[in-house]
Amino acid sequence: MIPLGDVAFLACAGLLAGVVNALAGGGTLVSFPALLALGYPSLTASVTNAVALWPGYLGGVLGYRGELSGQRRRAAGLSAVAMLGAVAGSALLLFTPHNLFDSLVPWLVAFASLALLAQPWLRARFGGETGRRPDRLVFVGVFLGGCYGAYFNGGMGVLLLAVLGMFLHDNLQRVNAVRAALALAISTVSVVAFSLFGAVRWEAVAIIAPASLVGGLLGSRLARLMSPKVLRGVVVIFGLGVAMALALH
Repeated sequence: MIPLGDVAFLACAGLLAGVVNALAGGGTLVSFPALLALGYPSLTASVTNAVALWPGYLGGVLGYRGELSGQRRRAAGLSAVAMLGAVAGSALLLFTPHNLFDSLVPWLVAFASLALLAQPWLRARFGGETGRRPDRLVFVGVFLGGCYGAYFNGGMGVLLLAVLGMFLHDNLQRVNAVRAALALAISTVSVVAFSLFGAVRWEAVAIIAPASLVGGLLGSRLARLMSPKVLRGVVVIFGLGVAMALALH
């Protein structure tokens, strides 16, 4: 049995992680340290966290139903590519040493954050969507984002939003809705892989999962109230904060 105080601690962490993931990504940097603080080994905490946050991603997608309307085909196609990347990332985590990749994670998140900051210029420089067909490069970026997101969830939303923002000419709220759908797809692959092959602590999942679902619904509503410029700024700040936390870990 988990002590009542630890239950409340994990529930709060799950709620906040769900909000942060719906807003920008980076909720892992809330819930993962919470699991470490309660004494879970790092790898166990990582796979448990990945499974526990799945409902939060579902809540984010449900909250963005309106923004996904009219672009479900685009979201479905990109989600399929993201899931292929997630399969590769899950295998990388489960079957290969990852010290080198861990050392690169802060730099990857920082790069994604700065790319999002420069998104308007990058989109004008490298082009974007013509009609309803995405640029081919977006599929490469989404595949790599899926690989990264399944390997280490922290900053996944920032990376995905930076990639989508560069190549999709659309309102940032609608692009963020697609980002939420991709994050759910990647998380789904991780849940299946880690449930079958990882050391998941289900008692922690039972606490964090419902809290992250509520947080995901709340976070998507908060994001919808923000202007595109404010939302971009929030995402960049979260992303750079995630990169700094990882670098100092």
